[in-house]
Amino acid sequence: MKTFTATPADIDKKWILIDAEGVVLGRLASIVAMRLRGKHKATFTPSQDMGDNVIIINADKVQLTGAKRDKPNYWHTGYPGGIKSRTTGQILEGAHPERVVMQAVKRMLPGNKLSRQQMTNLRVYAGAEHPHEAQSPEVLDVKSMNKKNTRV
Repeated sequence: MKTFTATPADIDKKWILIDAEGVVLGRLASIVAMRLRGKHKATFTPSQDMGDNVIIINADKVQLTGAKRDKPNYWHTGYPGGIKSRTTGQILEGAHPERVVMQAVKRMLPGNKLSRQQMTNLRVYAGAEHPHEAQSPEVLDVKSMNKKNTRV
């Protein structure tokens, strides 16, 4: 018996739509990372971009458990004394709430060239509207997968 290794001709990508309203961020990120890598497929090959294209809507309504809304996120401008911070809650309420979801998914993927390529298959939108209706995405209901996926 030979081991199956997928080639680019064997890859079949689908479009998945996920509504993030009321879903816990970490659980959402782990499901999306699995879909982006293609680990849900029987023909998974670690060295190929086998994952689906994922669209996440309502990223501004994602839920955080515990005191994670008050957790500071730091970055440095590159200048002396240029360390800056914002809490996760401030980012979610600010102009770009989709960055919180993008960063959570990015950190669940391995840090290599392939994961950077797989991140291009992720589209995150703060509101309920998205411009990908022509691809007719399948809806993946993350809320109903497990009762712990939603925060009460």
